[in-house]
Amino acid sequence: MLENILLYGFLAATAVQLFFWIFVFGRLALHPVEAIPEQDAGVPAPPSSEAPLQEPAPTEMDCQPPPAELQIPVSIIICARNEAANLERHLDRFLNQTYRSLEILLVLHKSSDNSLDILAPLQRKFSHLRIVVCDDERAGKKFALAKGIEQAKHQVLLLTDADCVPASPDWVRGMVAGMDEENQQIVLGVAPLDEAPGPLNKFVRYEACYTAMQYLSLALAGHPYMGVGRNLAYRRELYYQAGGFRSHEHLASGDDDLLVNAVARGGKVGIRLNPRTFVYSKPKLSWREYYRQKTRHFSTGSEYKFKDKFILSLLTMSHLLHFFLGGLLLIFKISIMFALLGYAVRMGVVLAVGSVILGKLQQRSLRIWLPILDGLLVLYYLVFAPSVLMNNDDTQRWN
Repeated sequence: MLENILLYGFLAATAVQLFFWIFVFGRLALHPVEAIPEQDAGVPAPPSSEAPLQEPAPTEMDCQPPPAELQIPVSIIICARNEAANLERHLDRFLNQTYRSLEILLVLHKSSDNSLDILAPLQRKFSHLRIVVCDDERAGKKFALAKGIEQAKHQVLLLTDADCVPASPDWVRGMVAGMDEENQQIVLGVAPLDEAPGPLNKFVRYEACYTAMQYLSLALAGHPYMGVGRNLAYRRELYYQAGGFRSHEHLASGDDDLLVNAVARGGKVGIRLNPRTFVYSKPKLSWREYYRQKTRHFSTGSEYKFKDKFILSLLTMSHLLHFFLGGLLLIFKISIMFALLGYAVRMGVVLAVGSVILGKLQQRSLRIWLPILDGLLVLYYLVFAPSVLMNNDDTQRWN
């Protein structure tokens, strides 16, 4: 009796995993990379700095520009708290975007460093740069973001962070393409982490890719449930439709995924897979920092809609049970053939689909490590399970 329970449980978990990898994640693997409209001929871009950007070579996917009247105005909102070093290092990448109809709001939230000294000369030079000072004593990035949304002039908002770097000067152009004619209300972008030596970097980059794999694939399946605030665009009316951040202002995180979770509707959400629309940031450098960051992020999961929690729980539990029950079958020598066959079939699908997706997410160096990283996700679930159950939230930090 027990042997049958273990065997059928393993087969059921494996079947669920195959369903997700083939029919859900497979959508992302087959999804074409979107073209980016080029700058309209004869119309100048925003003023550029004296140090030109090293722009990646154009790809064959670039296409002819749309009529100028289709270009919609965009407000880029960047929240920063004591980020003077990052602003000095990366802000020119935002100021030199080829998209013309934009403003950049730099929201300084209780900053005590020399951020204003760095921004003052840039503001004089770049007319589309605006500085917003937020002295809200409450902790959490969402209060600074709310201030920026309130001050924004335009209806289309494009969000990122001060420690992020857009992959190309076409970042804005690619992210907002289609928001008018295709009536998209939300655009989910990709925000990979920088590559660095060491096992921690490999795992955190893969975990970030796996998260992107989930929210992008489910959006393609007509079930959008989250986005990442490092690279996210939406119409301001959605923010007010959700009542701002009031329903979850007690959480330090959730300014991105909980808003999308509340208002996203299938058919109105687009995704961007063109590498020129990606936004990169540095990952945590120690396991302790990474644990603290992920614990804070996991605190938002309990606020998701029930159906979203059910889908994500089914994906996670099937992954755990696939490895755990399969291991028991092998240890106790129960249906060894089925256990090995189940492992082999699932891993073959994971390698086939995952390798394609990692390539599209510009993380090809992780392909060779896929079997190990896939197994480490099981340990990852077990380590962070207490954080999910206890709903821990560090409200004192957001950057």
